[in-house]
Amino acid sequence: MPALVLSDRKIVHVDGADAEHFLQNLITANLDAVRPGEARPAALLTPQGKILFDFLISRSGDTGYDCDIRADCVDDFIRRLTLYKLRAAVSFDTRDDVPVTAVWDVPAPEGALVDTRFPADARVWRLYGPGAVADADPARWNALRIAHGVAESGADFALSDVFPHDVMMDKTGGVDFRKGCYVGQEVVSRMQHRGTARRRVATVTAQSPLPARGADDAVIAVLAGDKPVGSLGTTEGHAALAIVRTDRVGDALAGNLTLTAAGIPVTLALPAWSGLSFDAGGAVAEDA
Repeated sequence: MPALVLSDRKIVHVDGADAEHFLQNLITANLDAVRPGEARPAALLTPQGKILFDFLISRSGDTGYDCDIRADCVDDFIRRLTLYKLRAAVSFDTRDDVPVTAVWDVPAPEGALVDTRFPADARVWRLYGPGAVADADPARWNALRIAHGVAESGADFALSDVFPHDVMMDKTGGVDFRKGCYVGQEVVSRMQHRGTARRRVATVTAQSPLPARGADDAVIAVLAGDKPVGSLGTTEGHAALAIVRTDRVGDALAGNLTLTAAGIPVTLALPAWSGLSFDAGGAVAEDA
């Protein structure tokens, strides 16, 4: 059973009589759609519609929710939630004694939550708590995320820099367009209905190993000829994730321009599960 304790993740538990109402009016995901046994993507946005925090959310107990979030964002996340709390009957607790483990390519382990960012046949699970035998190298987890086009903040994009559409949250159930208002909802809804999303997560395949970001975290650009079309995120050997401008990639493909990253020829593809394709001229068309 490939399993990896994700030491860079923590659980923030949100509970109380008003927890569901509080979160429903704040985050992108529709809590009515979060079923027991699921960990679904969600985000708290800026008023301008960009991702301030990304996390997985799941039900916990009768009234609570667990937010599986980057460890280095926990304090800021709780401070932000507290700003919105006002008189709501809701509490926020960091569960430092609950390790977060990713498990994949096996039937559901006891107590596991399905990670709904991945296709069902990938069989990717989250375990919260001790007990899992962690035997996987982090490279295998990175390779799995790359293969399925699953981007995460820090490794693949900077917080406050991308819209939910840019990282496929509209395709993974991380954004609901019918539940009503939440922070940043007007901007995200407008992007959806006008079809103005132009940046998307793409998988990258290279002819030789791709470099990881250096210690200075400098961005590695993806170029079409000499013009940037996006930037690399997670890299593992000959594969990587990138966030790219789909219109620019479509135009490059139509013009037979060579795509490169760090001087290495690359091929870009949108995740098959997304139903999206590159379309020259600027549109991202739904596959028939």
